[in-house]
Amino acid sequence: MFDYMLTKKQLKIRDEVRDLVRWVPKQMILDMDADKIKFPKEFLREAGRRNLMGCRYPKAWGGRGMDWVTTGVVMEEVGTLGYEMACVFGVGAELVCDAIIQHGTDEQKEKYVKPLLRGDLFAAECLTEPRGGSDFFGATTKAEDHGDFFLINGQKRFIVGGEGADYFLLYARTNFAPDANPQESITAFIVDRGPGVETKYLYGLMGCRGGGTARLVFKDVKVPRTNVLGRVNGADDVFNTMMIPERLGTALMTIGAARPALEIATSYTSRRKAFGQVIARFQGVSFQVAEAVMLLDAARALGYATARAVDAGVDVNRVRRMVSESKKFITESCQKVVHNAMQVLGGIGYTNVLPVERIFRDIRLATIWTGTSEVMSMIVAHEWYREFLKAKAKGLARDFEADAEEAHAADEIIYE
Repeated sequence: MFDYMLTKKQLKIRDEVRDLVRWVPKQMILDMDADKIKFPKEFLREAGRRNLMGCRYPKAWGGRGMDWVTTGVVMEEVGTLGYEMACVFGVGAELVCDAIIQHGTDEQKEKYVKPLLRGDLFAAECLTEPRGGSDFFGATTKAEDHGDFFLINGQKRFIVGGEGADYFLLYARTNFAPDANPQESITAFIVDRGPGVETKYLYGLMGCRGGGTARLVFKDVKVPRTNVLGRVNGADDVFNTMMIPERLGTALMTIGAARPALEIATSYTSRRKAFGQVIARFQGVSFQVAEAVMLLDAARALGYATARAVDAGVDVNRVRRMVSESKKFITESCQKVVHNAMQVLGGIGYTNVLPVERIFRDIRLATIWTGTSEVMSMIVAHEWYREFLKAKAKGLARDFEADAEEAHAADEIIYE
């Protein structure tokens, strides 16, 4: 975030995260990209030891009692280590924890939130299924009610932490009536890794390696009723609140992931010479760097405004629009930032002499996971039309259509 918009307390935690970033060994990043490290437990343990995970949660459960703006600061700085490092950091501490903090019992918070924020346990979210990605309510994983426990059967895929996590936030169908309302048919569970939980397949990914992204199979897994998160058939409540940390968190960390590419490109083009002068003096180069700077600043501004909106308790529908705008605009803009960086680096940017090729591979995930850009556009359009038409119906704003000389030419403006 912008320094001048942050409090001393927020600047302090930013510097703490930067110190964590400096601590991370280069070899850890390389080994993750080579899939030698399947899941970076050492990194999460260190982040937990420094009390840097879940900064916006109450101190009673291991957080720092801060806000979403501070979370944005933390996620951006963690993102500079690499997109996947931010993914594993965010999925547990900023997503699964968020669900339990908002919808869980005190017993669940004590058992699952505290150790996760200390870095003693690791968590993952199980939402996507082999037959569906964005179709949340089309989930086919089943949880049959047996009174004191539920019996879960099904599969989840593309699960960050599928290899490495100790427990899972899992969504499963619990109402099997053919005419059941989809929004009242799914339940959220906290599922411990144990008998019946199998990491079936570890994906070979284009980028974002080392995060344990896997397919999970659940076969006759007994989950105690006390591990229902929220209410039975009430996963819609959990899912709706999760879209803030899932999508806003993704957006904010993408800013950090793009930053190193811009800095590397700036440093290189200020020293590299061609035709007798440094290439930064050529408009074909400097204008691409300028565009990248502009996009990164614009992305950060939108992310900051959205984080402030969440902290201020702005109307949930407007927040949903702003979060979706942030996810789409920031992730697409940051991909363009990295594209421009690689372009001005030329051939050397396409090699592993510089890390930009890895950043390029990793950041490609940003516009796909946690909701594609197309889904974000759909939500933005839906919420904007609803917001605009509601305001227009109240008649509180000026009628701009009337500010034309022939505004009342009724035969010219045809709606049907």
